[in-house]
Amino acid sequence: MKNSKNSLRIGIAVAIIVGTIGWLAYSGYGSSKSYYVTIAELGGMGDKAYKSNLRVEGFVQPGSIEQEGPHVSFLLNEFESHSPKAASGRLLKVIYKGSEPPPDTFKDDAQALAMGTYGRDGVFHASELQAKCASKYAPGQTGPTQTNPRAATQPAPQTGNMASAN
Repeated sequence: MKNSKNSLRIGIAVAIIVGTIGWLAYSGYGSSKSYYVTIAELGGMGDKAYKSNLRVEGFVQPGSIEQEGPHVSFLLNEFESHSPKAASGRLLKVIYKGSEPPPDTFKDDAQALAMGTYGRDGVFHASELQAKCASKYAPGQTGPTQTNPRAATQPAPQTGNMASAN
């Protein structure tokens, strides 16, 4: 009879431990999920937008960056705005309060990805921020002054035998 009481206690303890681990795994999985949405889709999500972790991408509106230490507020534009022919898109105010300052590539007209939550105040509260500068990835100018300034004044080296074409 002693063995059955000990077995019961061990069984209950194991069930509690396994149940706790399962609950922690499930709740951790649910909180780490994030949905990728555009600024246009964010407005149409309804109440789901306020309850979900989201990732929103857009272009930093020129002149909208206000930085105070590692915290930044700015506007995300749905479309690029550096071209005069670009369509004006929806704007989303983003407040970033992360533990690290924004990346060096975070500047006007940069493509940015904000990860966080959408508040009922219409502001996106970001805990992570990624940016890339489109001009950084554009092809550079080609020509002798760009690559080697002496290339324009020096003749190209000759290789191999050159036959005359008569």
